[in-house]
Amino acid sequence: MAGPDRPDRLSALWVVDGNNVMGSRPDGWWRDRRGAAERLTARLRAHAWPEETEVLVIFDGSGPSEGLGEGRVHVAYAGGGRSADDAIVDLVGAQPERSRTVFTSDRDLARRCGSAGAAVMGSGALLRRLDGGPPS
Repeated sequence: MAGPDRPDRLSALWVVDGNNVMGSRPDGWWRDRRGAAERLTARLRAHAWPEETEVLVIFDGSGPSEGLGEGRVHVAYAGGGRSADDAIVDLVGAQPERSRTVFTSDRDLARRCGSAGAAVMGSGALLRRLDGGPPS
């Protein structure tokens, strides 16, 4: 599992810990996890990202495999037996030539991504950005 691997890929990669961001607001997401993942993905796709930025949201488990690569926002699932955290760490470690930012509030994942050279911002910063406020 990895993001699009093209020679012309964009210079900034923003990786979203999908389950962590989804779970950071108590809006009933746990009653319909698939629906919550689809809503988060739709919000990410609707957002105006900086031109040089590619966004990859990674969820735990398995998911749909069609229609996941629209525009500059891509969706991936870690797959059975593997955590999204491990997939995220592998991804950011494999692309040192790119600017990488990971959005998560998981302390261990933040530590691991920081060790791999990625910047880390909390889930709240991403949600504020999607809500139209300053990411702080």
